[in-house]
Amino acid sequence: MSPFRQTAQERLFEGFIVAIDRLHFTSHLGASFDREIVRHPGAVAVVPVDDQGQVVLIRQFRASVGAPILEITAGTCDVTGEDLEATARRELVEEVGLEARRLELLGIFMNSPGYCDQRTHVFLATGLTDVGRAPEGPEEVEATVERLDLGEAVSMVLRGDLIDGTTAYGVLMAARHYGR
Repeated sequence: MSPFRQTAQERLFEGFIVAIDRLHFTSHLGASFDREIVRHPGAVAVVPVDDQGQVVLIRQFRASVGAPILEITAGTCDVTGEDLEATARRELVEEVGLEARRLELLGIFMNSPGYCDQRTHVFLATGLTDVGRAPEGPEEVEATVERLDLGEAVSMVLRGDLIDGTTAYGVLMAARHYGR
């Protein structure tokens, strides 16, 4: 049971993907405070590992940082009625042009619980077949696909060279899956 009770909520912004709510709370000691929360529909991420033990990554422009970032495949759960595995499979084709015989859930994490309710479901994709990319949007059209040995990807996470949190989590969970 939380010592904090939500007493009010106000929608501040409604966008295509996210919304922002202001929540008002009272603590069991009587303190009142507000928090602004980004509401997100959730996301999937996919760590595609081929038969040679290489991770397939995408380097794409991210407007929030104004530069390309090397990442695992990921996407927002923005298609009504689409289950998580279908979203993961769709993103895998769109971003890196692969279909997977097997998808296995590696884990679920919260991206930034200090201000956002987004949860990301991370899948391992194996049994990969190249089907050609089907990019959605200008960032994916301009993106490049890169392959790294899983061990090198882990080293890059530990050195701070793979800086995307979703990618770091996914790579480390995949390495754990393979006992590395």
